[in-house]
Amino acid sequence: MAIRIVHIDAFTEAPFAGNPAGVCFLTELREEAWMQQIAFEMNLSETAFLVRQEDGFSLRWFTPTTEVDLCGHGTLASAHALWDSAELGQGEQARFYTRSGLLTAEQRDGLVWLDFPALSETQAEAPAELLAGLGIDSRPRYVGRFGDEYLIELDGEEQVRQVQPDFAALRKLPGSAVVVSGLCTSGRFDFVSRCFAPWMGVDEDPVTGSVHCCLGPFWGKRLGKQKLLAYQASARGGVIHIALRGERVGLGGHAVTVVRGELVV
Repeated sequence: MAIRIVHIDAFTEAPFAGNPAGVCFLTELREEAWMQQIAFEMNLSETAFLVRQEDGFSLRWFTPTTEVDLCGHGTLASAHALWDSAELGQGEQARFYTRSGLLTAEQRDGLVWLDFPALSETQAEAPAELLAGLGIDSRPRYVGRFGDEYLIELDGEEQVRQVQPDFAALRKLPGSAVVVSGLCTSGRFDFVSRCFAPWMGVDEDPVTGSVHCCLGPFWGKRLGKQKLLAYQASARGGVIHIALRGERVGLGGHAVTVVRGELVV
């Protein structure tokens, strides 16, 4: 039996921008090795796998090389796919059971809003080899860690855009992902960021919802704001709306369906 799969660009209003995700509709959970093979075949930063449950959906996310615990754009794409295919009615809340607990998505104010856990960072020292691998030759304004990921604050937007990592060098170091971020100077956004995860098969992630669970509280504290607008300055680019809610973070964005198809394996 053919399995429905769609390709959706998340955190963008236009196709061929934002972060592409595959969303695979399953009637029952498949073995991890099979899902990993599909994610490798799709070769997108993440492919999401949905299985309907009594009061929601089981949701798992895979990069081309590994399963991940939390994925913002894959969740946004999954919610969009459910509404777009009429698996859920317009305005109906999407409920996802994941390795990070229950996550929800709602349509509000013209956006899809995700309810995610807030993540806090602690100050840390970035290894010299990591900074060298990122091509950063000046002392960062701040370095923090959340989980096994680094957050590096640079002097501003231009410095973030100019980062040119040596991915071969980074792969030789331990890690999972590193985020560089700085205040926005162009006026529209509060801050910009870029996210690199060559250890997980994604050299530069186009738009990373999950890291904004940390970036939101980080910049919210510095700017004294509960609502922020962020831009991820990858080649594809993407816009993330952020609403701080104590131990939770709201992540808002748009999504566009690009391809509808079937797996025939």
